[in-house]
Amino acid sequence: MTARVKSFRLAVAFDRIALAGQHVDVRLTAPDGYQAQRSYSIASAPGNDGTIELMVEGTAQGEVSSFFDGVAEVGDTIELRGPIGGGFVWRAQDGGPLLLVGGGSGVVPLLAMLRHRAEAAPTVPALLLYSVRHGAEAIARDELSRRAHDEPGFDLMLSLTREGGRRIDATLVGEALTRLGRPRHAYLCGANPFVSAAADLLVEAGLPPGTIRTERFGG
Repeated sequence: MTARVKSFRLAVAFDRIALAGQHVDVRLTAPDGYQAQRSYSIASAPGNDGTIELMVEGTAQGEVSSFFDGVAEVGDTIELRGPIGGGFVWRAQDGGPLLLVGGGSGVVPLLAMLRHRAEAAPTVPALLLYSVRHGAEAIARDELSRRAHDEPGFDLMLSLTREGGRRIDATLVGEALTRLGRPRHAYLCGANPFVSAAADLLVEAGLPPGTIRTERFGG
């Protein structure tokens, strides 16, 4: 993944298939009864193999993420609730073109959508506009680059805000829309300020607000 993000494959017993864009709540309980909970987007495409993939960024301040980063071992039992969410979901039958805009770890549910597209609807045009500070921080960068090279109809635009000094702006959005065409659906995920700014740019570019779906984290 990256120096700070690790991938975890979990066996689950959900009563339904997790859709692309949904998330789970992870709850940890200490011996003294103290509990910590965190939501994580599902990175894997919908499937029947009884597993899901989570991509967890380790942070010193995060009680749940630090458990995954330094404590969790193969064979551990972890309490999950899910799959959760219905408003930020893309199904193959929803079609496209599909515009995905992600910031940092906000790319994870968008990756699930791209994986689902590749398996179930490879002819749907899609473009991912992904903003990170440094190239080394781009989650699944090798996979995304390979998909952009190998999969017809999928385009990747990577914006490196510290290395390239360029943030997502009206010009970049315009370029994305020129490459993709008018999207039928747009999905935005990332920190709250990023998503708010990106959503405003899409509306200013002429996308109907009803076609834009957002998922936010942070204050």
